[in-house]
Amino acid sequence: MRKFTLLICLCLVQFAFAQRKGYWQQKVDYKMTVDMKENAYQFDGKMQLKYTNNSGQNLNKVYFHLYYNAFQPGSMMDNRLQNIVDPDKRMTNNIGTKENPKYQSRISTLTPDQIGYQKVTSLTQNGQAVTYKVDGTILEVTLAKPIAEGQTATFDMVWNAQIPEQIRRTGRNSKDGVDFSMAQWYPKMAEFDPEGWHLDEYIGREFFAPFGNFDVTINIGKDYIVGASGELQNPKEVKGYVKNPVIKEKNGKATWNFKAENIHDFVWAADKEFIVEHAKSKHGVDIYLIYQDNDSSPAWRKAMPYALGFFDYNSEHFGEYPWKTYSIIQGGDGGMEYGTATLIAGGKNLDSLIGTIFHEAAHSWYQQLFGINETYNEWFDEGFTSYVEQMAHLNVYEKVKVIPSNPNPDAYKGYINLALSGKEEPASLLADYYNTNYAYSLEAYYKGQVLAIQLGYIIGQDNLNKTFLRFYDEWKFKHPSGNDFKRVAEEVSGVNLKWYFNLFLNTTRKIDYAIDGVNGKTITLANKSDFAMPIDLLVEYTDGSKELFYIPLREMRGEKPAENLVEYKGAKRTILEDWFWTKPLYDVKVSKEVKQVTIDPTKRLADVNFDNNVFTK
Repeated sequence: MRKFTLLICLCLVQFAFAQRKGYWQQKVDYKMTVDMKENAYQFDGKMQLKYTNNSGQNLNKVYFHLYYNAFQPGSMMDNRLQNIVDPDKRMTNNIGTKENPKYQSRISTLTPDQIGYQKVTSLTQNGQAVTYKVDGTILEVTLAKPIAEGQTATFDMVWNAQIPEQIRRTGRNSKDGVDFSMAQWYPKMAEFDPEGWHLDEYIGREFFAPFGNFDVTINIGKDYIVGASGELQNPKEVKGYVKNPVIKEKNGKATWNFKAENIHDFVWAADKEFIVEHAKSKHGVDIYLIYQDNDSSPAWRKAMPYALGFFDYNSEHFGEYPWKTYSIIQGGDGGMEYGTATLIAGGKNLDSLIGTIFHEAAHSWYQQLFGINETYNEWFDEGFTSYVEQMAHLNVYEKVKVIPSNPNPDAYKGYINLALSGKEEPASLLADYYNTNYAYSLEAYYKGQVLAIQLGYIIGQDNLNKTFLRFYDEWKFKHPSGNDFKRVAEEVSGVNLKWYFNLFLNTTRKIDYAIDGVNGKTITLANKSDFAMPIDLLVEYTDGSKELFYIPLREMRGEKPAENLVEYKGAKRTILEDWFWTKPLYDVKVSKEVKQVTIDPTKRLADVNFDNNVFTK
């Protein structure tokens, strides 16, 4: 998007919080300088942070996250790894056998020179010293003077840090051999919103923070190449970005300056073997691939056309990408999204690399553009991102000519396996508190995606597409909840969706419909579960004709429009009376002899037993 358009967007964000009455959000502006001590894996940091209070109340305290502190023996993250039944294998060592594994937290074995820490040595508010204390990964600051509504306070902070061994997302010497993967490297202002302060201890899940602007200067050895969030301000003075740069160095170090506007997470990575590949998408986004060009990463050399296609496709279908740049950087321990950038490990296999790029780049919408609270709306963050990823994958990577009505049956399979496993927990559970990583992963990535696809079944795919675009218009650069998306879907479709979101997210109830019997010209349907849904019933008659019966649910207070789907081609559509959720059986009267009956031939209904959804004479 052009800079002029972006400036308009930023002005709208600052002055028009109009999505719901009383909506407000805080604002931060960071200016930071990092002086790296590469050989010691340490750095000194200076920060000037301007914090604007739009809350309508005075603030006597503020809080910062110190994420590096989690990478110390005895931390809550260490304790979690030692006690959860299925710890993340990236963060553990197997000290048992293959047949009888026993997992040891990698954090528990870190030595003093391997741990991570962030130590604040000076902190002032508008020039006055403040009182502060560290509690795990949280810095609690008692202010010298309350920050009144509408006021902006300036914090000046000096801190030093040690970069931990690469265990989760951030750290040094990654598995790929990248020297520095610098995620969550700075003391980050905690989010304060109508629900209060969000002060979750870091145990390995994800992040939530206020939107703001970043001006970051990195002083590092002149032989390093740096990839980061935002736009590089001095490409002619550093390695990698232009031909024949005139590298400005001081005491063997080069200075890199990046700026980014209206993001809520800033990341960077550095390595001496990085190369920088650049291209511009049709929609005007500058895409950077920053990776080690060696035999371990051949797929990176083929990735750029797909990355460009991804941003063009998403801009057309989910709302224009609003920033000027996006950097895809090799680093970290898998894939993780940040403001206008991602860290991605690996690169031998193109399918895997493209899948990860598409997923993390899709987070530019669902988490970065819409600042979703990942700590308890994980289904909204990961699930909707997975939906966006899959749609782009089918269109851009696989180039499927006709997109299936259900674009991801594998997500349904994963969710149904979870639902029948006995390990499912409500998707509205705080992300940190799942009893198993298995349940968290399938809830967030699969059930959240199923919610979106099944929503298209309820309100119609065209209405779902319109909902995504309208949601973009109303909620970009803000912090929406899942309910805000529900409200937009209701306004677009005219359908009440309270029952659906409540039951699917707040309970572990399952959907199970069946054809109970066909007696002459009467078809009896049964709801065998405690989760009611509208029904599309396709009837094929012995004379070769077809009829699609649509049975709304009374709680919808509306109807889905007709859909032009391949499964329904040639079928006459008949709308029947509502089916009450209080009524387990429902009779459908037909006028001809029945050959076959199918409940939801599109298989968008998340029915845990599809075997009894088809009757054939």
